[in-house]
Amino acid sequence: MKRLRALLALLLLIPLGAQTFSYTWIHSLPKGVEKDYYIWRYLRQKSTTKAQARRIIREASALNPSLKKAYRRKTGLRPPTPPKHAGRKLSSAQRRELARKKALVRKLLATPNPRAAWLKLDPKMQLFVFKHAGTEGRKRLDYPISETEWQRLSRYRDANLMIHYVRRDRLPGLSRILRFKPAKDNALRYDYLMRMGFEALGRSQTDLAEYDFARAVSKASKRESADRALFWAWKAENDRDYLKKLVKSYNINLYTLAARDALKLPYDLGITPELPPGKVPGFDIRNPIQWHRLKAKIFNPRTDMKALARKFHREETVGHWTYIKTKAGKDVPQYFPMPYRDYLAKFPVKRQAILYAIARQESRFIPASVSGSFALGMMQIMPFLIDHLQKVRHERINYDDLFDPIVALKYANTHLDYLTKWLHHPLFVAYAYNAGIGYTKRLIRRKNLFENNQKYDPWISLERVANYQANDYGKKVLANYVIYMNKLGHPLRITDLLSVVHRPEFTDEFRKKQ
Repeated sequence: MKRLRALLALLLLIPLGAQTFSYTWIHSLPKGVEKDYYIWRYLRQKSTTKAQARRIIREASALNPSLKKAYRRKTGLRPPTPPKHAGRKLSSAQRRELARKKALVRKLLATPNPRAAWLKLDPKMQLFVFKHAGTEGRKRLDYPISETEWQRLSRYRDANLMIHYVRRDRLPGLSRILRFKPAKDNALRYDYLMRMGFEALGRSQTDLAEYDFARAVSKASKRESADRALFWAWKAENDRDYLKKLVKSYNINLYTLAARDALKLPYDLGITPELPPGKVPGFDIRNPIQWHRLKAKIFNPRTDMKALARKFHREETVGHWTYIKTKAGKDVPQYFPMPYRDYLAKFPVKRQAILYAIARQESRFIPASVSGSFALGMMQIMPFLIDHLQKVRHERINYDDLFDPIVALKYANTHLDYLTKWLHHPLFVAYAYNAGIGYTKRLIRRKNLFENNQKYDPWISLERVANYQANDYGKKVLANYVIYMNKLGHPLRITDLLSVVHRPEFTDEFRKKQ
């Protein structure tokens, strides 16, 4: 116990702005992304030896590109491959059964007419053969399947792989499954059902699209994903029952806001907590190691979450408190904190709203956040961008200074000054903050995207952003932005905001010059 207290005391005494880190201190840190970040800092130090680098790299929990690059520069070597997590091991009986089935696949494909033999199998074995037949084998199995046959196959999990291979191998006969309704009790994944629904919309098969979207609702792993499926089921057939289900959702997102617009209902703006002033004794909001330890408590099923929430019920730790409450309540209710009013109130309302919207999405207002790619602080700014912004601001800071929330806001604000010279709509600003302004420029110049020339625009353009991370990020930041604009006393509706995304005079400078 004494040793643990001494270690904790040491951690508290380490200055976060320190320019050098010792091997002993790095070695003492708990494993996780925060330690990986400090390993990266340690590898970049001139004083770190090659031998120390070879030892410490084995303590990383994951090797992202930054860590790999720093290690190669220090040692001239590739970093060691981390051990793979062992998957579920098959028993000897299961291995024998798998070998027997694969032998049957080879035997079937060796026959003069493998398709005829394949069609005599039960659905589960049909899918097994299709999965293991290889591209050429699958081409020999191709035939004009019927809807009844597809519904029978769709009840099994490997039907998802069948959809994948049918698309990839371009099998004309079996590709009919993409135009058929799967069974109501199908085993298809959410993402496959949604994609099939969008494809059906593109073919004007609205009844099939509604069917696929409605089936996707129960397959969603998150409430927002279910709301997305409900929204598109409504768009497909204009059935207002889907809107009524949407407005009952506890989740505040792009789709539930749009449903409230369609039904002419007021918005649910969530909760903005007002906590008493003060600090949590012994807790430094700028210390990522302490945040790591707090996360471990939050995700420990034995933790008394009510007691933990009481401890962090302070103005300085509003992000931590709402994080704890959100985890304990399984995302209910929805919190929209508005900290650092003394600093932010001097900015225009739109800038305040976008800063809040980004901070909520990036870190949930946790000042000491570190991402897997080493984006830092409440505003999750990458080190290479910090280097650039230092020059713009004519100052020198340490990366760890970004764990100070006011510094993070200042640097994010400087970055937004640049982004908003070119991008005027919060959706496009969000894309650029997440994926870069170059990506966003190419995106909005793409033909048939954000041009209002398709039946379901602007909503379908949102779905067609191919970068999944930017796609999801843009939707969430946009919803946050609308909520914060309303909280700041400037009523704004999501439908109105999206109605102008095709008009460059309201959105960006890039398309004006085409």
